Amino acid sequence: MSSKSYFEEVAGQWDQMSKEFFSDAVREKAFEVAGIEKGKVAADLGAGTGFITEGLISAGLQVIAVDQSEQMLEVMKQKFSGVEGIDYRMGDAEALPLDDQSVDYVFANMYLHHVEEPITAIREMVRILKPGGKVVITDLDEHNHEFLRTEQHDRWLGFKHEDIRNWLEAAGLSDVTVECVGENCCAESSCACETAAINIFAARGVK
Repeated sequence: MSSKSYFEEVAGQWDQMSKEFFSDAVREKAFEVAGIEKGKVAADLGAGTGFITEGLISAGLQVIAVDQSEQMLEVMKQKFSGVEGIDYRMGDAEALPLDDQSVDYVFANMYLHHVEEPITAIREMVRILKPGGKVVITDLDEHNHEFLRTEQHDRWLGFKHEDIRNWLEAAGLSDVTVECVGENCCAESSCACETAAINIFAARGVK
């Protein structure tokens, strides 16, 4: 099963599943390092059912929510029915459906470990970002829990902070920071024979 197929399958349960993986503190840290401002435009990549989008809308931003899963976006549309300021778009990490320099912020929460080529995905983030805009990536530290690859179709078992920093700088971003959120992503294998509690980092770069 591909990552896309997996998310199509679990879309209806994703809100409940993701609550078990990480808390609202991850979103709060992402917004803190971004320094979000009311009235700005943000892209929420791998938007899922709207964990990041919900916070952005509440803070008065406009959001372009991008996901590869049509089912995820359908669930999200129903969830935010009647809410203004959200533009829903299907798209892939390597070819985002946004114009050059069209957003003030790019958020990628638990997104990068599902993409084929992280550096290509990061360059796409930078492409759609306005000068002075910020990319914020919240994701997992490097780990060795193979069941996340086989059961949840993660393509990468987390990342080294040094690699994230290097990729952001190589993509043309400055003032790069990578820091621990102080929260873990928690998951249990289907057989209940292995559990994971993986540190979450927040990385930021400015265009």
